[in-house]
Amino acid sequence: MKLINIQNFDVLELKIYHTMRDNAFDGLNSFIADSPKVVNILLESDLEIKSILATKEYYDKYEELIKTKNIPNLYLATKKQMQSIVGHKIHHNCMAHGIRPKEFSLDQLDDNILMLDAITSTENIGSIARSAAALGVNSYLTPSNAPHPYARRALRVSMGHVSKLKISIYDDIFQTIAKLKQNGYKIFAAEVTQNSIELKNVNTPTKWVLLMGHEGKGLRKEVLDVCDVVVSIEMQKDVRSLNVAVASSIMMYQFKKIV
Repeated sequence: MKLINIQNFDVLELKIYHTMRDNAFDGLNSFIADSPKVVNILLESDLEIKSILATKEYYDKYEELIKTKNIPNLYLATKKQMQSIVGHKIHHNCMAHGIRPKEFSLDQLDDNILMLDAITSTENIGSIARSAAALGVNSYLTPSNAPHPYARRALRVSMGHVSKLKISIYDDIFQTIAKLKQNGYKIFAAEVTQNSIELKNVNTPTKWVLLMGHEGKGLRKEVLDVCDVVVSIEMQKDVRSLNVAVASSIMMYQFKKIV
């Protein structure tokens, strides 16, 4: 394992660690991963890793894992040097530069899909991805105008488990739902309405899509109208809603449990 001692901070590969902020991507579809836990999960995946920026302590501890990947650049730095390169204080000793995987088409997705509409929080994108991976809902369908699942913060919140999911990005929600129906999926919308079915009473088919809406506004009426079933979580009367990441976890667990 050949480590590169940093002589010049202006090397393009090092600049990426500073410029690839949150939802930023370059022409190569690069992403930046933070912390040993996240980086190590990515090293166990099929993702292409372009470089690692880490301390000697990290390299010594995970040498065998690193050797399993053909990584062009292994940069050795002190934590102080890492902070200088990144441009802010960090609480870990390892980062990695990787390339986002190719997106999956709708036809390539699994029988169970977690779909998002108009989500704005990068943290929620990551948290939902982590829950989906944990619960075996391995296909993740997100809108093009939302934070990407490989955004820096989303990747960190997912603890790298987004790498276990089939990611598909869509532009038009109505066209996408129509295509999913043609492919045999039943669309379940998560929303509190007068006619929504309580989660405990839902029967799920083999192929289903669980659609979660905006953190504050939920799902629009015109979207609800094209879904097959509207589902809500039974709660105490004085509590109107749950955080979308929490709600999606509860629903995915129940959907998988009753199949």
